[in-house]
Amino acid sequence: MVGIGYRKDFAEEFSKNTLNPAFIEVAPENWINVGGYYKKMFDKALEKYPLFVHGLSLSVGSPEGIDVAFVKQVKQFLEETKAVEYSEHLSFSKCENAHLFDLLPMPFTEDAVKNVSKNIRQVQDILERKIAIEIVSYYSPIAPEMSEIEFINNIVSEADCNLLLDVNNVYVNGFNHKYNPKEFIPQLDLSKVKYIHMAGHTKVASDLIIDTHGENIIDPVYDLFQFTMELMHRDIPVLLERDFNIPELEVLQYEMDKLTTIKANALKKYKNAIIT
Repeated sequence: MVGIGYRKDFAEEFSKNTLNPAFIEVAPENWINVGGYYKKMFDKALEKYPLFVHGLSLSVGSPEGIDVAFVKQVKQFLEETKAVEYSEHLSFSKCENAHLFDLLPMPFTEDAVKNVSKNIRQVQDILERKIAIEIVSYYSPIAPEMSEIEFINNIVSEADCNLLLDVNNVYVNGFNHKYNPKEFIPQLDLSKVKYIHMAGHTKVASDLIIDTHGENIIDPVYDLFQFTMELMHRDIPVLLERDFNIPELEVLQYEMDKLTTIKANALKKYKNAIIT
């Protein structure tokens, strides 16, 4: 199944069946306590599509811990919408009373592993469900004590959480930090991957690309997605992310269809290999 982020920008188009996703995704921060016209449109979409929820401000990396009141709001939202999955970013966005309005990476250190894992476990205890943590893009490592892959795997293991694999983020990080994404992805605990994101990015210099979610997916990222799906050996929900610079909706449907085809071919290849 391949889904798309549900946005107020094209809420009316959803009601006209211009797009045909298998599911939709929203950020809870954008919809908790929303009423009126857009709430009616959202409720109508929920009658047709399963919902995945992807948060922006949980800030599992915050040293002071999580905002319990906010997590309880998220829990209520998940229950009211019958959300299939809740995911968040392996990052921090606030420190004490300062909200940074960005998804900042954390240092790859043992202290950070312990703090993040503790925060994730607390969130999961409150929600009474596991969450999936997304590998984020980052542009400068901060005093690392371990590799990025060790950092991610240690947190997933210690927090006993799931993993959201953003294929474009891995491509962006590989390009910017000069490692091979096809060597990075097989080192993850792929059994923990419950959800995949796909998106476009922007090349701003010969040696720098930025994860923007504002462009079409490029062929090397499609290739990395195919490589990833051939490793999975199972069907995984995939989301097409497009946050701004929204094209004609036919373009979004084309990208969803292409992701669906790549997924189907990878699964067919795996099943044929088992039979033979």
